[in-house]
Amino acid sequence: MRVRGLAAATVLVVLCGGSAAVARTTAEAGAPVARNIIYLQGDGLGLGQRDLLRLALKGKHGDLAMDDLPVTGLVRTSSDDPDEIVTDSAAAATALATGHKTRNGAVGVDVHGRPLETILERAKRAGKSTGLVTTAQVTGASPAAFAAHVPSRDSQSDIAKQYIENSRPDVLLGGGEDWWYPKGNPGLWPDKPGEESRSPYGNLVERAQRTGYTYVRDGDELRDTRANRILGLFANEDMVDYGPDGVGKYAPRVPLRQMARKALDTLSKNPRGFFLFLEEEGTDGMSHENNAHGVIDAGRALDATVAEVLRFVRANPDTLVIIGGDHETGGLNIENYDSSETGPGHEDQDGPFDVPGSKLRFTVDWTTHDHTGADTPVTAEGPGAARLGGTVENTDVYQVMRAAGRF
Repeated sequence: MRVRGLAAATVLVVLCGGSAAVARTTAEAGAPVARNIIYLQGDGLGLGQRDLLRLALKGKHGDLAMDDLPVTGLVRTSSDDPDEIVTDSAAAATALATGHKTRNGAVGVDVHGRPLETILERAKRAGKSTGLVTTAQVTGASPAAFAAHVPSRDSQSDIAKQYIENSRPDVLLGGGEDWWYPKGNPGLWPDKPGEESRSPYGNLVERAQRTGYTYVRDGDELRDTRANRILGLFANEDMVDYGPDGVGKYAPRVPLRQMARKALDTLSKNPRGFFLFLEEEGTDGMSHENNAHGVIDAGRALDATVAEVLRFVRANPDTLVIIGGDHETGGLNIENYDSSETGPGHEDQDGPFDVPGSKLRFTVDWTTHDHTGADTPVTAEGPGAARLGGTVENTDVYQVMRAAGRF
């Protein structure tokens, strides 16, 4: 990954100051304001995953679309959990969304359970449009941290209820239909073993429709709608079928790129701009399964979405776009391929994988099925992006977004 020139004093602003200091320094420098802010996340996307995607998709000397941004940094991901060093997605996303670290499992609240105002809620209050788009459940931990406040990430029907009653993102697209329908009402998608509808609040889809959302059920309806407030649920739970190599399958019914394009088209109608959270969940889920082929498939979709976002950014340079990962999953490592290698641990390797444009091959080794404490890479472009160069805390990502948007 390429690191391009950054001013050390600019980076120091983030590392030494809180949100007020960042905003004040930005204003004093006469920096342009970001009308739009896009945070695009590859869940579980660490350095190993990005290297895997680059080597497998672009070759030894190639670059992903996500590499083609002028600012590169590293993000520290630890949570403020009394019992664990390594973060989960809820705590990591809360830090990104609110600028405060919290305990694992908590969504949009501090370590004492008190609600924290999110960057999405600030954007809404400033008159901007907002959106949450993911291949996970739209009420999952990462998107929820930007628009809900619950003590446990498992309270997904509560999260859905808060979306439609309180934070009201203009675009809500992803999976997780089961949390919106009451028991006994299966909704559109057939339940797999162990799945069932479970909303204790009745039919939340109908309630969302009564409050102004247009509900879309598939890619065709999403493409055709001209509504300004959209709810789309395209799977019972996550939109990806996870499993080990040969079992797991990356095949969302509606591609992330299509969902992102519709979100951009819809939210950009607002002359005051927007905040948009985009997430590819497959990079995390397939890493949990130690399925490198699945990670590549999900990463291909993620990078296609990055390219779609960058086309928008080129036409709208007053947009801050940040591409990051909430944490690393799997302890993924790239190794030379040795056809004669045998012995303990060899059976846990994935591959070999070909390197396009060469005769080289490599394998992928994993150290865990869980998250790790590794720093995650971030690349960025647009107003305020330079302050993400160097090594920063995940809470600094929030500070940069808030300072760039000045809200």
